[in-house]
Amino acid sequence: MFSVIFPGQGSQIVGMGKEFHDKFDLVKNLFNEADDTLNFSISKLILEGPKEELDLTVNTQPAIFLISYSIYNVIKKEFNINLNKAKYFAGHSLGEYSALSCAGYLSFSDTLKILRTRGDAMQNSVPKGQGGMIAVLGSTVETIEKILKDNQQNLNVQIANDNSEGQIVLSGKTDDLDKLMEILKENTIKNIKLPVSAPFHCSLMSKATDIMNNELNKLNFDEGMNKLISNVTAEEISNTDELKDLLVKQIENRVRWRESVINMINNDVNHFIEIGPGKVLSGLVKRISKEVKINTINNQEDIEGLEL
Repeated sequence: MFSVIFPGQGSQIVGMGKEFHDKFDLVKNLFNEADDTLNFSISKLILEGPKEELDLTVNTQPAIFLISYSIYNVIKKEFNINLNKAKYFAGHSLGEYSALSCAGYLSFSDTLKILRTRGDAMQNSVPKGQGGMIAVLGSTVETIEKILKDNQQNLNVQIANDNSEGQIVLSGKTDDLDKLMEILKENTIKNIKLPVSAPFHCSLMSKATDIMNNELNKLNFDEGMNKLISNVTAEEISNTDELKDLLVKQIENRVRWRESVINMINNDVNHFIEIGPGKVLSGLVKRISKEVKINTINNQEDIEGLEL
């Protein structure tokens, strides 16, 4: 059995999806629809840059979704490959929105708009420079949780992403992260500051939670074709009411990607297909399990080599 997975922020590059845009009218039409929906040329930004603007969270989130959705539809409609035979759809952070839209829970235009709102809300939850994220390499969740607990009186830092064996991302105030980096160094735990402009997936995002709660409640979700795995619980989502609730919680909660992949594997998934720019998730899945098959779809050749 296979699962379809969709990447999150950090996978974007200028020119992503160009091959599909140049070859398929279907993709050109989706790019044009996205421009009309968002009232600005996100297609020009994706294809031509500048990189600094594409890297702004408010632009990155709808841009990555647009590429993932475009590739998904090329596979389905141009190559007649039925990805709805997948046991699960899942995505990392904003990738969860790509998953739910491709599975039919939310329309293309509504997903673009809500991701634009989400990106803006997350970007503006904390004044620039006051929050950030660090990656911790080669340690375990248990070790990091203990360090955070031992220092909770002095530091407001949370685990933002449990990505894979030996890769954990932390979020918090810049000053607290600087102090924590020293503590990690004393414990010979490797860590690096990430080039992000805000501390995602932690309690500092509370303003964004309020905005998303309000906006998500205005949307109509349909019953989708595939089961989704939630970032918040790492478990299957049972209905659209629960889906809305979990999407709100996702803003401040840890992305449980490692647990999500393990749970999918424990439920008979032995093949993962990553759809969207880059191959970040494929790398994470490889670190979690050496036993599963992985396909990364970034160009037409990748689709032609896809066997279900």
